[in-house]
Amino acid sequence: MRIIGIDCGTERTGFGVIDSDGRTHTFITAGVIRTQPSLPLESRLKQIASELRAVFREFSPEFVAVEEVFHAVNAKSALKLAHVRGVALLQAAEAGLTVGEYSPLEVKMSVVGYGRAEKQQVQMMVQSLLHIDREFASFDVSDALAVAICHGTRSSLPTLARVAR
Repeated sequence: MRIIGIDCGTERTGFGVIDSDGRTHTFITAGVIRTQPSLPLESRLKQIASELRAVFREFSPEFVAVEEVFHAVNAKSALKLAHVRGVALLQAAEAGLTVGEYSPLEVKMSVVGYGRAEKQQVQMMVQSLLHIDREFASFDVSDALAVAICHGTRSSLPTLARVAR
């Protein structure tokens, strides 16, 4: 299955595309959509939507995986993050894609095995699982790939359990 993971942010939205059978994950591509903080929010959201749409068209994912909104200390930041999540979910719906939503704890548990893992630990495990020998340009990329890996692993759990019996 082809999965795109999205790490939502108003300045940087990371995306990562993988192929997964639930056990092994293959890196396809990843990147960051960067917006200008000086632009109005609606212009930034439009840019994010346009670039996500282009990624969906180019790489034809079957699934989209995003993190759920976490309870941030800064309510304004959480609200902006929710706007970007809404754009990502809308683009997925318009493309007819199935969406998986995961808490940061679920993502970290799936990738690192520890729900309070630091970003560096997540990045290191993503590199290991995808057999990538270089560091990513930003944590936005490794976080997006981690969400995709989480979806690949978790959506295949019932299938893997049947195979193990």
